[in-house]
Order: sequence, then structure tokens, then C-alpha cells
Amino acid sequence: MASYKQLTAQLEKLHKEVAAAREREVAQVIAEIRQKIAEYDLTAEELGFTSAAKPRRKAASASVARYRNPKTGETWSGRGRAPAWLAGKNRERFLIDA
Repeated sequence: MASYKQLTAQLEKLHKEVAAAREREVAQVIAEIRQKIAEYDLTAEELGFTSAAKPRRKAASASVARYRNPKTGETWSGRGRAPAWLAGKNRERFLIDA
């Protein structure tokens, strides 16, 4: 019966042989594929490597400012948390005329 060291040495040798065989075969397959692509004038789309344009989500549009701080010129769209300069005040006084 083989010892642990002998078996691990055999395993390492087999791993190296597997890697070398894979490299040879992959190189051969790539050469064959390139030859077929050139022979048939195939495109990446025809081979399925590019997908159809996916519908993109619309970017969030910039909100129009509805309120303005007369002292600083800072604006707020009315969305989200109200700014500190508007807290506890009548918002109608800060409305921007359209």
C-alpha cells in the first residue's frame, strides 16, 4: 500500500498533468472557434454574447424648487425632509412664484 507522501506526490503530479492537458485542449478549441468565426463571418450578437438592449430605468428627474430662503437663496422642492430654515414657519411665505 502506498504511503501518504507517495499519494500526495502522485496527486500533485496529476494536478500538473490535468492543468497542462487543459491548456493544450483550450488552445486547440479556441483556434477552432476562431477559424469558424472567420469562415462564417459571425458576429458577437449572432453568437449570443451581447444581449438585446435592456430597458433602462429613467433617471430621477431633478425636482423643481418650490420654496426659497430669501436670506440665503437656498431652495427646497417640497420633497423629503423640510430644511431647518423652514421648520415651524408658514411655508406659503417662502413659495416661489411660477
